[in-house]
Amino acid sequence: MKFIAEIDVMPLKALLDPQGKAVTGSMKNLNLSEIGNVRIGKHISLEIEAASKETAHSKVDEACKKLLCNPIMEFYEFKLHETK
Repeated sequence: MKFIAEIDVMPLKALLDPQGKAVTGSMKNLNLSEIGNVRIGKHISLEIEAASKETAHSKVDEACKKLLCNPIMEFYEFKLHETK
């Protein structure tokens, strides 16, 4: 079975997000002062071949923990969809 994982990696809420802070400041310059508290992360899409959804979930979780996310500074969440 093939699955697609859509992963979002974001900076921890307790940490400063310099990119988000810069974009938030720029919103005022663009006359968009209603927009604030911008946080910038990354979106990752993966294709997984696995025997079951549980196995695919486990593999994606392992990839996030070992390579895609720095748990000291970031958190992740993902959705898994079976492809047809």
